[in-house]
Amino acid sequence: MERRFSRETGPARLVADLAEPVLEELGFRLVRVRLTGEAGGTLQVMAEKPDGQISIDDCAIISRALSPLLDEQDPIAGEYNLEVSSPGIDRPLVRPSDFESYIGHEAKLELAEAIDGRKRFRGVIDGTEDDEARLIVRLGEDEEPQILGFPFSMIADAKLVASKEDFRADLAQKKTH
Repeated sequence: MERRFSRETGPARLVADLAEPVLEELGFRLVRVRLTGEAGGTLQVMAEKPDGQISIDDCAIISRALSPLLDEQDPIAGEYNLEVSSPGIDRPLVRPSDFESYIGHEAKLELAEAIDGRKRFRGVIDGTEDDEARLIVRLGEDEEPQILGFPFSMIADAKLVASKEDFRADLAQKKTH
């Protein structure tokens, strides 16, 4: 299965390392793990099927599989609520194939290191080439858009930018399923 270039840190990394093989065995892909709040916070596990879909029943299956493992391994100090969810319309982009699947959609990238003094970029996804995500970016208001390549190894965070059109399309797709 294709590996994620995006990796969590700290306790979320420990959970991701535990969860990923369980999800793969169940036929799902891990998108992201996020821990929010202090004691009594939320542990969010975002997952999907390889085709990008996930149902409420799928989330329940994942939750039932992860809960005993997390109780046994205890990777997080204190209490938390486990929440299994879909990536949503402003989904994180964590695999090279995400940039191929969402060509033509708008995305935001944050780099681990600045390029020419800049870490954040926003543009339209133009796919991948070699080991880079490609975005069509307008660097200045009066400048023509240009295609920039961003090495996956430098991407700290990437996600789709939700638009009204994406929201409508997402709702329409859910009505047909």
